[in-house]
Amino acid sequence: MKLKTTLLASAALCVATGAVAQEQASESPVAGEPMADEMTIVSWGGAYQDSQLKAYVEPYLEMNPDVSVTWDESSAEAVAQLRAMSEANNMTWDLVDVTAADAMRLCDEGLAMEVDIDDLAAPAPDGTPASEDFGDEMLVSDCFIPQIAYSYTFGYRNDVAEWDGETPTEICDIFDTETFPGQRSLEKRPHNNLEWALMCDGVPQDEIYETLETDEGVDRALAKLDEIKDQTVWWTSGADTPQLLADGEIVMGSSYNGRLFSLIVEQDQPVSMMWDAQSYDLDGWIIPEGLSDEEENRVRDFLWFATDTQRLADQAKYISYGPARASSAPMVGEHAELGVDMAPHMPTNPDNASNAFVQNYEWWADYRDDLDSRFQAWLAQ
Repeated sequence: MKLKTTLLASAALCVATGAVAQEQASESPVAGEPMADEMTIVSWGGAYQDSQLKAYVEPYLEMNPDVSVTWDESSAEAVAQLRAMSEANNMTWDLVDVTAADAMRLCDEGLAMEVDIDDLAAPAPDGTPASEDFGDEMLVSDCFIPQIAYSYTFGYRNDVAEWDGETPTEICDIFDTETFPGQRSLEKRPHNNLEWALMCDGVPQDEIYETLETDEGVDRALAKLDEIKDQTVWWTSGADTPQLLADGEIVMGSSYNGRLFSLIVEQDQPVSMMWDAQSYDLDGWIIPEGLSDEEENRVRDFLWFATDTQRLADQAKYISYGPARASSAPMVGEHAELGVDMAPHMPTNPDNASNAFVQNYEWWADYRDDLDSRFQAWLAQ
């Protein structure tokens, strides 16, 4: 639980201090080099992409008015699409936002550039090198440029009459259809679902991945999911569960904690968060292999700005994800537009993280393709 300990320490620092933000004005190492005047950035859409736009894309474009940015909201399919582009020798993306496990897969397959984070990201305001400011727990791949720590967790309607005043508080409540009747939603892929299923079938957290390495363990997880399969809506977009909750089509569902924050705090929907067994993950950038020198220089110039201490702190003022840099944490305070204290809404807040689960990114990088096939076959049964 090294990552969990590090994130909690960062959250405590965020809560305990209110340091004045410092502007970071250092020039990128490629300043003055020939650069492309456009970029295609791939992300996830929704509240997260909006936080990226406000925190560093718009400020960067203000500083570079001759540059244009095109968004592609295909991060969920990034691995498959990058494989196809590489095979066709037609790379049309410049910078791609991916999860830690997907970054590992792309790095292993030679589809993402290996980078030296100290050449790519600015030091902290006090001179601490980027590699130390991010730390080993965030730098999980030679190709991964960290941005945020987030979690998959559950939102639930808090106005369900059939629940007779009961409130889901534990992860296994998603399997309790007698106390909490109604439609659920789960992501249409195996990760998190298999882990939660085994937890609720009695497997200790520290034995989850060992169990899933066996056919019997996967069968056990899918058998547990069979209990709610016919009452589950399977989502593929981060916008799905929040919309289903808002429309009252489901009573509870998994999603990214930042999407649920937007639904609860910004949209004031009758929805609450269930933090038990939230599944921590990391998100960041990869640079695709195959860019021209001018395209790569533009991406490097942008990343020097977008991953600095101030910009990552700014992103956390728009969405409840923890910034990947230690030096950014003290700069996070209130929501930039709503004036809401962001600390209580962070997945890394100690009050939310007492039973958090840290995904094994390397394990998923190794087993994802096989389990994707197994999971989709089970869904089709």
